[in-house]
Amino acid sequence: MLKKAFSKFKLMFSIPYRVLLGIVIVWHIVQWALGIEFNYRITIATLIVDITVTILLFNWLTYFFAQFVLPIHKPQERKEIYTRIKDFKSGKRGPILFIKNGQVVEHENEINKKGLGVLVLDTASAVVLRTDANIVGAVGPGIRFTKKNEYIIKSVNPKTNKLESIGVDLRTQWRFLGLPPDYKLPNPNSSGYQRALLEMEKLRGQTAGLTRDGFDVYAYISIRFRIKRDEKNNEPTQSDVLTRFGYNSQAVTNAITREVIELNTFENKKVRISWKELPEHLVVNLWREYVRKFKLEELFTEKDNFSNLQNIEYKINQHVTKERVNPLDDIGSPGGAGRQKISREYAQLQARGLEILEVRIHYVSFKSEMEEKIVSQWKNDWLMVAKRGEELIKEKTALIETASRNEALKRFARVSTQKFNETLAKPVDIYTTLQDLVEPLKENLLPQNHPENQVDATLKKLDDILKRLLVLKHDQQRRQDGGDVR
Repeated sequence: MLKKAFSKFKLMFSIPYRVLLGIVIVWHIVQWALGIEFNYRITIATLIVDITVTILLFNWLTYFFAQFVLPIHKPQERKEIYTRIKDFKSGKRGPILFIKNGQVVEHENEINKKGLGVLVLDTASAVVLRTDANIVGAVGPGIRFTKKNEYIIKSVNPKTNKLESIGVDLRTQWRFLGLPPDYKLPNPNSSGYQRALLEMEKLRGQTAGLTRDGFDVYAYISIRFRIKRDEKNNEPTQSDVLTRFGYNSQAVTNAITREVIELNTFENKKVRISWKELPEHLVVNLWREYVRKFKLEELFTEKDNFSNLQNIEYKINQHVTKERVNPLDDIGSPGGAGRQKISREYAQLQARGLEILEVRIHYVSFKSEMEEKIVSQWKNDWLMVAKRGEELIKEKTALIETASRNEALKRFARVSTQKFNETLAKPVDIYTTLQDLVEPLKENLLPQNHPENQVDATLKKLDDILKRLLVLKHDQQRRQDGGDVR
């Protein structure tokens, strides 16, 4: 009770001329109590002069110090902030809002105030203002003084089911869709296991796709996008601010005012897609459209070191960054040269004032039972291929050995018979014939091999044979000459 009374007393004497009037009244009460005489006419005249001077001085000082409240530098802006300070004192002010990183920061019920207001936006934020009748336009980083009938465009947040002001973050945005590869479930006996399991299924459902042969696949996808910028012509804001994040008033207006509606067939109602949700909506639909063109094993089949999964990623990037794309038919084959088509996704992004910089497919997964089945099938296929490869290697080795053996026999025959090529040669004795057969083997075949024990032993045997042949040949010659043979 005392606190409430003190608050009213404080409010009463928060205005300078009220303070002055209170001091004069108290002073005259003291004079009357002490029996000091005073002139009412002089007192009233002095009071009027003091109040007039106080009001003029107070207004001038308010106008002077108002320019230091916000970072303003235009004369018109000084007048605007002075007007709002006076309204703030009277309690008939409009909303005073700070927009940080695209989020509207406000006190409770601040957004519903009517009157002249102020918007303070950091270098990464923008909003769109409207009246009850029309769209006023985009507001970029800096200060914006709003009129009585102007307010930030609002929409119903589907998560909270509350009406909220829509802000725009000018920074480059990242969206990650699907189940992360490092996602781990807690202990099955823990209290949060069921909740984590539901969360995992929800994440999987974000990018669930069906292959041409009926397998469910889940991708982990990242999207990098932003409000469209004009890199060559960075547009200044209403406060002549040039932000490093780039500001395009038309793109900001389009992002907020141009709606994309998705029909929810389960609940039979329309859902508004916000500007941040549109890129993921388009990318997921493209992912599902392309993955159904391939069989599961075809996703990982490489051609020229480029798998079909990489081809899907490339096609998605084409759809969201190019005006025209080269289509694939229903079985994932190229549509052919000269059959380009207009990208509807790119057109929607342009109309909404957005641009996607990059889409990446980081990871593809399956349900655990499906994964085990696929791995088992691949193991069986790989084992069959490995066994067939082993058989082919054995067959090839046997053919090479046979061919080498035949070639060695042919070479042996050529070398051994090289002294018998003359058909008209004179007949010789058997010892000379054997000598002509052994000597080429020693001179031509054996020196071509690497020195080793077996080669040395063979050379020694051939030398012994040659020596024995020479002895036998010499004994035969002496017999023919009639001599004794020892």
